[in-house]
Amino acid sequence: MSNGGIGGGAQAQSADASQDLENTLYLDLEAGRVVIKLRPDLAPKHVERIKELTREGFYDGLTFHRVIEGFMAQGGDPKGDGTGGSGQKLPAEFSNENHVRGTVSMARSSNPNSADSQFFIVFADAPHLDGQYTIWGQVVSGMEYVDGLKKGAPWANGRVADPDHIVKMQVAADAQ
Repeated sequence: MSNGGIGGGAQAQSADASQDLENTLYLDLEAGRVVIKLRPDLAPKHVERIKELTREGFYDGLTFHRVIEGFMAQGGDPKGDGTGGSGQKLPAEFSNENHVRGTVSMARSSNPNSADSQFFIVFADAPHLDGQYTIWGQVVSGMEYVDGLKKGAPWANGRVADPDHIVKMQVAADAQ
Protein backbone atom coordinates (compact mmCIF):
# COMPACT_ATOMS: atom_id res chain seq x y z
CA MET A 1 0.00 0.00 0.00
CA SER A 2 1.31 3.43 -0.90
CA ASN A 3 1.62 6.29 1.55
CA GLY A 4 1.04 8.72 -1.34
CA GLY A 5 -1.94 11.06 -1.49
CA ILE A 6 -4.25 9.04 0.75
CA GLY A 7 -1.83 8.98 3.67
CA GLY A 8 -2.20 12.70 4.37
CA GLY A 9 -5.97 12.46 4.55
CA ALA A 10 -5.86 9.55 6.97
CA GLN A 11 -3.34 11.40 9.11
CA ALA A 12 -5.54 14.48 9.16
CA GLN A 13 -8.55 12.41 10.20
CA SER A 14 -6.51 10.67 12.90
CA ALA A 15 -5.28 14.04 14.17
CA ASP A 16 -8.88 15.29 14.39
CA ALA A 17 -9.92 12.19 16.34
CA SER A 18 -6.90 12.39 18.65
CA GLN A 19 -7.91 15.83 19.89
CA ASP A 20 -10.36 14.05 22.21
CA LEU A 21 -8.45 10.94 23.22
CA GLU A 22 -11.02 9.98 25.86
CA ASN A 23 -13.65 9.69 23.11
CA THR A 24 -11.53 7.88 20.53
CA LEU A 25 -11.19 4.10 20.25
CA TYR A 26 -8.41 2.14 18.62
CA LEU A 27 -9.72 -1.13 17.21
CA ASP A 28 -6.70 -3.14 16.13
CA LEU A 29 -7.22 -5.88 13.56
CA GLU A 30 -4.50 -8.12 12.14
CA ALA A 31 -4.59 -6.00 8.97
CA GLY A 32 -4.28 -2.64 10.76
CA ARG A 33 -5.78 -0.04 13.09
CA VAL A 34 -9.32 1.27 12.85
CA VAL A 35 -9.87 4.60 14.63
CA ILE A 36 -13.40 5.26 15.90
CA LYS A 37 -14.62 8.64 17.09
CA LEU A 38 -17.05 8.02 19.94
CA ARG A 39 -20.32 9.96 19.99
CA PRO A 40 -21.31 10.62 23.62
CA ASP A 41 -23.46 13.46 22.28
CA LEU A 42 -25.72 10.83 20.69
CA ALA A 43 -25.50 7.91 23.13
CA PRO A 44 -23.79 8.80 26.44
CA LYS A 45 -24.73 5.57 28.25
CA HIS A 46 -23.63 3.36 25.38
CA VAL A 47 -20.32 5.19 24.97
CA GLU A 48 -19.69 4.89 28.71
CA ARG A 49 -20.39 1.15 28.61
CA ILE A 50 -18.28 0.56 25.48
CA LYS A 51 -15.35 2.35 27.14
CA GLU A 52 -15.85 0.35 30.35
CA LEU A 53 -15.83 -2.97 28.46
CA THR A 54 -12.87 -1.85 26.36
CA ARG A 55 -10.87 -0.92 29.46
CA GLU A 56 -11.62 -4.35 30.95
CA GLY A 57 -10.16 -5.99 27.82
CA PHE A 58 -13.58 -7.50 27.03
CA TYR A 59 -13.28 -7.06 23.25
CA ASP A 60 -9.68 -8.30 22.90
CA GLY A 61 -9.68 -11.53 20.89
CA LEU A 62 -13.39 -11.44 19.97
CA THR A 63 -14.47 -12.03 16.39
CA PHE A 64 -16.43 -10.32 13.65
CA HIS A 65 -18.78 -13.30 13.51
CA ARG A 66 -21.32 -11.86 11.05
CA VAL A 67 -20.12 -9.92 8.01
CA ILE A 68 -22.49 -9.22 5.13
CA GLU A 69 -20.94 -7.95 1.88
CA GLY A 70 -22.04 -4.38 1.13
CA PHE A 71 -23.96 -4.07 4.42
CA MET A 72 -22.13 -4.46 7.73
CA ALA A 73 -19.63 -6.25 9.98
CA GLN A 74 -20.85 -7.37 13.43
CA GLY A 75 -18.68 -8.27 16.41
CA GLY A 76 -18.44 -8.00 20.18
CA ASP A 77 -19.97 -11.35 21.11
CA PRO A 78 -17.93 -13.46 23.57
CA LYS A 79 -19.73 -16.60 22.30
CA GLY A 80 -18.90 -15.72 18.69
CA ASP A 81 -22.30 -16.76 17.39
CA GLY A 82 -24.51 -13.71 17.91
CA THR A 83 -26.14 -14.95 21.14
CA GLY A 84 -23.72 -13.65 23.76
CA GLY A 85 -22.95 -10.42 25.55
CA SER A 86 -21.55 -8.91 28.71
CA GLY A 87 -24.75 -9.48 30.66
CA GLN A 88 -25.81 -5.84 30.91
CA LYS A 89 -28.66 -4.68 28.66
CA LEU A 90 -28.79 -0.99 27.75
CA PRO A 91 -31.85 1.15 27.08
CA ALA A 92 -31.95 2.41 23.50
CA GLU A 93 -30.53 5.85 22.78
CA PHE A 94 -31.92 6.45 19.29
CA SER A 95 -31.01 9.66 17.49
CA ASN A 96 -31.69 11.46 14.23
CA GLU A 97 -28.17 10.64 13.03
CA ASN A 98 -27.92 8.71 9.77
CA HIS A 99 -26.23 5.35 9.23
CA VAL A 100 -23.57 6.36 6.71
CA ARG A 101 -20.48 4.41 5.69
CA GLY A 102 -18.36 3.78 8.81
CA THR A 103 -21.15 4.34 11.36
CA VAL A 104 -20.81 2.16 14.47
CA SER A 105 -24.07 1.07 16.13
CA MET A 106 -25.24 -1.39 18.73
CA ALA A 107 -26.59 -4.75 17.63
CA ARG A 108 -29.73 -5.92 19.42
CA SER A 109 -32.63 -8.36 19.29
CA SER A 110 -36.12 -7.27 18.25
CA ASN A 111 -36.39 -5.58 21.67
CA PRO A 112 -35.02 -2.02 21.25
CA ASN A 113 -33.68 -2.13 24.83
CA SER A 114 -31.66 -5.34 24.40
CA ALA A 115 -28.28 -3.95 23.23
CA ASP A 116 -25.37 -5.30 25.27
CA SER A 117 -21.81 -5.62 23.93
CA GLN A 118 -22.34 -6.48 20.26
CA PHE A 119 -21.90 -3.77 17.68
CA PHE A 120 -21.75 -3.36 13.93
CA ILE A 121 -20.00 -1.11 11.43
CA VAL A 122 -21.81 -0.35 8.17
CA PHE A 123 -19.93 -0.68 4.87
CA ALA A 124 -22.32 1.67 3.05
CA ASP A 125 -25.14 4.07 3.79
CA ALA A 126 -28.01 2.14 5.39
CA PRO A 127 -30.96 4.54 5.82
CA HIS A 128 -33.30 1.66 6.71
CA LEU A 129 -31.43 1.44 10.07
CA ASP A 130 -31.86 5.12 10.95
CA GLY A 131 -33.76 5.67 14.20
CA GLN A 132 -33.81 1.89 14.86
CA TYR A 133 -30.33 1.29 16.32
CA THR A 134 -28.19 3.23 18.78
CA ILE A 135 -25.32 4.98 16.98
CA TRP A 136 -22.30 5.42 19.24
CA GLY A 137 -19.36 6.00 16.91
CA GLN A 138 -17.93 6.75 13.48
CA VAL A 139 -14.86 5.27 11.83
CA VAL A 140 -12.50 8.17 11.04
CA SER A 141 -9.61 6.12 9.68
CA GLY A 142 -8.84 2.51 8.81
CA MET A 143 -12.16 1.77 7.13
CA GLU A 144 -10.18 -0.15 4.49
CA TYR A 145 -9.39 -2.71 7.22
CA VAL A 146 -13.09 -3.09 8.03
CA ASP A 147 -13.76 -3.52 4.30
CA GLY A 148 -11.18 -6.32 4.29
CA LEU A 149 -12.85 -8.44 6.99
CA LYS A 150 -13.75 -11.98 5.88
CA LYS A 151 -17.31 -12.06 4.58
CA GLY A 152 -19.87 -14.62 5.60
CA ALA A 153 -21.98 -16.74 3.31
CA PRO A 154 -25.16 -15.01 2.10
CA TRP A 155 -27.14 -18.22 2.69
CA ALA A 156 -25.94 -18.20 6.33
CA ASN A 157 -27.04 -14.59 7.02
CA GLY A 158 -23.41 -13.47 6.92
CA ARG A 159 -22.12 -15.96 9.49
CA VAL A 160 -18.35 -16.23 9.01
CA ALA A 161 -16.84 -19.72 9.21
CA ASP A 162 -13.30 -18.63 10.15
CA PRO A 163 -13.79 -15.03 11.34
CA ASP A 164 -11.27 -12.26 11.80
CA HIS A 165 -10.46 -11.27 15.39
CA ILE A 166 -10.13 -8.01 17.24
CA VAL A 167 -6.47 -8.11 18.28
CA LYS A 168 -6.94 -5.32 20.82
CA MET A 169 -9.40 -2.53 21.45
CA GLN A 170 -8.42 0.44 23.60
CA VAL A 171 -9.48 3.94 24.51
CA ALA A 172 -6.91 6.25 22.89
CA ALA A 173 -6.34 8.10 26.17
CA ASP A 174 -5.07 4.83 27.67
CA ALA A 175 -2.70 4.12 24.77
CA GLN A 176 -0.35 7.03 25.50
